[in-house]
Amino acid sequence: MIYEFEGRTEKEAIDRAAAELGLEKDNFDVEILETQKSGLFKKGFVKIQVHTDGPIPGYTPVSARPEPGRTPADEGSRTRPNTPVVPSGEFEKNIIAFVEGIIERMGYRGTVSILYREDRKLGLKLESESSSILIGKKGKNLDALQLLANIFAGRQGHDDMRIILDTENYRRRREESLVRLAYTVADRVRENRASILLEPMNPFDRRLVHTTLNDITDVETKSEGEGLYKQVRVYYRGLRQ
Repeated sequence: MIYEFEGRTEKEAIDRAAAELGLEKDNFDVEILETQKSGLFKKGFVKIQVHTDGPIPGYTPVSARPEPGRTPADEGSRTRPNTPVVPSGEFEKNIIAFVEGIIERMGYRGTVSILYREDRKLGLKLESESSSILIGKKGKNLDALQLLANIFAGRQGHDDMRIILDTENYRRRREESLVRLAYTVADRVRENRASILLEPMNPFDRRLVHTTLNDITDVETKSEGEGLYKQVRVYYRGLRQ
């Protein structure tokens, strides 16, 4: 079952979910849906989805609640992750063939399917016996394939659409790993009143680290370096840089 919760920070949202559902944090999976940084005229917040093995008495799961303005017939147009669907239209067929062709020219076998459709976003699922190789170290091979897919989409007249390529749920696992890393590093920085430079990351991963630590008052982050893969420095507020 899937439930949604909000909080000013990810930790607050998770704590609220655990308390209200009456579950230990290890007994459910968390997916970050939306984050908003705090500013002069707005408060920061994080929206999460909580995935449980079964229904929770007194709570209606998201999957059972129709969205405002949507009819049951509309639900088929929004496919949840990990549910491949039939390609719709020439563009989706072309981009699937494009990614499969690149993989084949790399010397591997794999199939690509539509994972989900959202506003200006298309998720593709890659299935292959060589998934670990296609992911590469820290996801760099997968990022490269995704970049090529986005370039192809632009040349097809869809430069306003973002293509997300995933395999073996790598994107979600990577996100959860980075959030844990960010909190661990923040604790070390606060304890030692020092700074720590993280490994080079792509823009999405860097943004996730910045957002995760945005509401920790005595810790700041900044990106350093040149090019696509920059590093995030986490440092104690007030420490001279």
